[in-house]
Amino acid sequence: MSKMDYFKAKIEATISPMDFMQAAKAEPDKFLLVDVRNAPPHIMKEKAAGATHIPLMQLPDRLGELPKNKTIVVYCWDTWCNMAAKAAIILLENDYDVLELSGGIAAWKAVGFSDETIG
Repeated sequence: MSKMDYFKAKIEATISPMDFMQAAKAEPDKFLLVDVRNAPPHIMKEKAAGATHIPLMQLPDRLGELPKNKTIVVYCWDTWCNMAAKAAIILLENDYDVLELSGGIAAWKAVGFSDETIG
């Protein structure tokens, strides 16, 4: 794979928090934000506002909760976390349209977007 192909594929498969907010504002019914992080409650206290929480390890059993007529935007912890990429593969294998939120919840919070308590 050439560098050009890599970066084109990366842009096609990901969306930044800023681009997500802009796209979701323009087409609010097009996207569903899904938090796929696995962690005990004392570690995972918050999620992006409006996100659905389906831990990666539960995703295969909970696919029926996700609409196929929306683009599913998955996220995990940070750029070093690969749970969102693993979730994207599961979703793509099951015919969902999916994007990975670049930078995960860390990027979401770094740009000052709203979060909410889990629980």
